[in-house]
Amino acid sequence: QVQLVESGGGLVQAGGSLKLSCAASGSILPINTSGWYRQAPGKQRELVATITGDNTNYADSVKGRFTISRDNAKNTVYLQMASLKPEDTAVYYCHADIWVRVGLKNRYWGQGTQVTVSS
Repeated sequence: QVQLVESGGGLVQAGGSLKLSCAASGSILPINTSGWYRQAPGKQRELVATITGDNTNYADSVKGRFTISRDNAKNTVYLQMASLKPEDTAVYYCHADIWVRVGLKNRYWGQGTQVTVSS
């Protein structure tokens, strides 16, 4: 069974940086799209960033501050977060769409990692 294991969350002061990692275990199959959502209490889930090949997309709220990247050889996606703001506080969930066979892919989710930015 494929699992996405997240790491890198924590507590950081405003203006600081964190790098989140999301490693797919038990999979050597190619990943199509991967990315990160975040959700704060009382807020709608927000798609933060996605990456498909060399194409990346970012929510307006994080453009210029966050960078998504992927190491295909390691089946790992990263989210480098800089210039963090208190409003970035949320649980961050990675996801990966993994091809299980030709014409079929499944979306897998990480367990979530808490990012807290203090003002």
